[in-house]
Amino acid sequence: MLDVWSRFTHWRSKWWFRPLVATYEAISSASVDTLWQKVSNLADVSWHPLIASTNVPKGLIPKPGLIYQAVSRLFPIPIQIFVERVRPRELLSVRILAIPGLEERVTYKVESTVCGTCVSYSVTLRGWLSPLVWSLIRRHAARVAMELAQSAEQELREDMVAARTPKPFSPDLFSALVLASGLGYSLNSFNG
Repeated sequence: MLDVWSRFTHWRSKWWFRPLVATYEAISSASVDTLWQKVSNLADVSWHPLIASTNVPKGLIPKPGLIYQAVSRLFPIPIQIFVERVRPRELLSVRILAIPGLEERVTYKVESTVCGTCVSYSVTLRGWLSPLVWSLIRRHAARVAMELAQSAEQELREDMVAARTPKPFSPDLFSALVLASGLGYSLNSFNG
C-alpha cells in the first residue's frame, strides 16, 4: 500500500510542478547586431512589455554572474535578475528571482535566417506558483519578441531618416574665412 501511495504522490508532483515552457519568435528586417544591442542594453527596457525599468548603468555589458534589479510593469515590486549565460550576438539567458515558490528562466536568442533576423524569447516557469503567475503574464510574454523586433526596426528607420536629413548650414570659422576670401576675390575680379 505504501508503494502505491509513493507512486501516486510522485505522479501527482510531476504533474503539478511540471515546468511551464513557452517560446515566441519574431522575424525582423534589422540586423543581428542591431537586435543584439537592444537585447544586451539592460539599461533601456522601454520596449519590454513586462519590465518597466532597471538599475543597470548605461553602457554596462551583460556578463554571467551579474545581478541587477528591475521593476515589473504588472506588479510594482522590485525583482532580482541574475545573468546566467551570454554568447555575444547569439544568446542571453537570465533567471528572474521575484517571489518564493517561483523560478523563472528567460532566454533571448538572435540568429540570422534567409527571411531576416529571427529573435526568440523563451520562458520557463517552475514552482507551485507558476500556474498563477503564468495566467497573469502569458499575454504579455507573447509580445516580447515582437516588441523587440519592432523596436529595433524603429531605431533602424530613425537612423536612416537622420542620415538622409540634410544638416543645416552652419559654417565654422574656417568655412566663413574661405567663403569671405572667395567672395572678395570674385568681387575684385568683377570690378577689375
